[in-house]
Amino acid sequence: MLELRRLSVDDGPEIFQMLQEIPKEENGFGNNAHGMTYGEYKEWLSAKHQESLREGITDGWKVPTTTYWLYADGTPVGFGKLRHCLTDALQKAGGHIGYAIAPAYRGKGYGKELLRLLLRKANEMGIEKALVTIHLDNAASQAVAFSNGGVITDRTDERVLIWIDTKEK
Repeated sequence: MLELRRLSVDDGPEIFQMLQEIPKEENGFGNNAHGMTYGEYKEWLSAKHQESLREGITDGWKVPTTTYWLYADGTPVGFGKLRHCLTDALQKAGGHIGYAIAPAYRGKGYGKELLRLLLRKANEMGIEKALVTIHLDNAASQAVAFSNGGVITDRTDERVLIWIDTKEK
């Protein structure tokens, strides 16, 4: 059974452990909790929770972002970030959604389902089309986007820009 849970300041050691297994940076996705102490992780959870409550763009570039955990049969296997809006820069690199699956759980279809569930959340927020930007050499993530109805609309020197309709996810 798969379940998407919103980040909570009360998240405990099982999430902390999963975050330590996912690299700090991989294919353009940042996991800032990697390498933190447990105390730093608890402070990070609080900051991430506050970030999800913001409205509008702050400091000229920070947008509200909600973090979600993907659980499979009660075990956290990955996480995703859903940006509530985009800046000009995020329309070129970053997009609405970023996600990662812990290495031990890759290749099992969890990425596809995580993106599908994040697209559903985006739709609930009023985002009708969501952007994912994926490194050119990340074929697995591109396949995940295509399996969710993604369409390449542009390319940069580093990324493909894929828009996905959020309806009926």
